[in-house]
Amino acid sequence: MTATTTVPSRDRSRGRADAAVWAPQVLLALFFAIAGAMPKLVAHPSAVESFGAIGYGSWFMYLIGALELAGALGLVVPRPAGVAAVAFIGLMAGAWTVQVVRSTASTARTRRRRSSSRP
Repeated sequence: MTATTTVPSRDRSRGRADAAVWAPQVLLALFFAIAGAMPKLVAHPSAVESFGAIGYGSWFMYLIGALELAGALGLVVPRPAGVAAVAFIGLMAGAWTVQVVRSTASTARTRRRRSSSRP
């Protein structure tokens, strides 16, 4: 006689739920690795220009690229995935803060120039 095992429907639905969580995680990891980390790690001219404009230079660009690549790898490994996700929240909050401060400073300089050039 052969024993047959049946998979309860709860196990199948859990498998679908796991896939529903892992698919976006893998896509996000690919995005951070390819579109985020690689331009910084290969010193693409646009990344060099961006980091030069904020005044941090190439060392900071390589650091952010390495952090993004490590986070992307962490997202696809089950055990550190949660920590990697939380670290990305911090990294993106920092990026947002730099963009807002830089944008605000740029807007203030533009307004000063316009007001000083008026008769």
